[in-house]
Amino acid sequence: MEGKCVIVTGAGRGIGLEIARTLATQGYDLLLTDVDADGVKAAAAGLEGPGRFEGVGGDVRDFDAVHDLVAKAAEDFGNIYGVVNNAGVTKDTLLVRMSPEDWKFVLDVNLTGTFNFTRAVGPIMMRQREGRMVNIASVIGLSGNAGQANYAASKAGIIALTKSVAKELGGRNVTANAVAPGFIATDMTAELPDKVKAAMLSQIPLKKLGGPGDVAGVVKFLLSPDAAYITGQTLVVDGGMIV
Repeated sequence: MEGKCVIVTGAGRGIGLEIARTLATQGYDLLLTDVDADGVKAAAAGLEGPGRFEGVGGDVRDFDAVHDLVAKAAEDFGNIYGVVNNAGVTKDTLLVRMSPEDWKFVLDVNLTGTFNFTRAVGPIMMRQREGRMVNIASVIGLSGNAGQANYAASKAGIIALTKSVAKELGGRNVTANAVAPGFIATDMTAELPDKVKAAMLSQIPLKKLGGPGDVAGVVKFLLSPDAAYITGQTLVVDGGMIV
């Protein structure tokens, strides 16, 4: 996959960083972006592979800034083959206690951020008549979860957005798919109370947590030639949690 540029958002740590590491081994050129500018620059500098890697700070909520970033990347790298919309946040609390600010913040980062990058790369991919969009959703977007109404709504929205984009851009050889991780061991999930972790683990038939590499492997597949005839799908990576 040498010479093909992939943008990965939220790539400064966790699942996003593991996705970047995995894609680097495949020969892609990578543009990593994250709200933590220093962290994502360090992440890019630490990648190993034959491609060119760059880390840029940025806020996925900023429509104009996203378009500027994508335009510059297309100019610098010569193409935008793929985008992995991974940036995401949580602000968990019961709905009756949720503030409008926490509702809006999660929707703005998770869903609007995905829209912003999809909107920016879409015309480029259409002109190229080639492109792969991979959006990181969540099993919570399929099942819902008490205390996560904002997060569930944002991830369900990503799944619906993915299906719509697949139908709109398929005729230009652009695919759009979602990956819905379950309980993955990351810094974000580490903040959950032990009681919550134990309850979720009891629901997983494989009886173990997933790792960032489990998600990264599916992303690698969806970007590869092997997935050329797959679009509009949501691949669940959850150890059987919502079977």
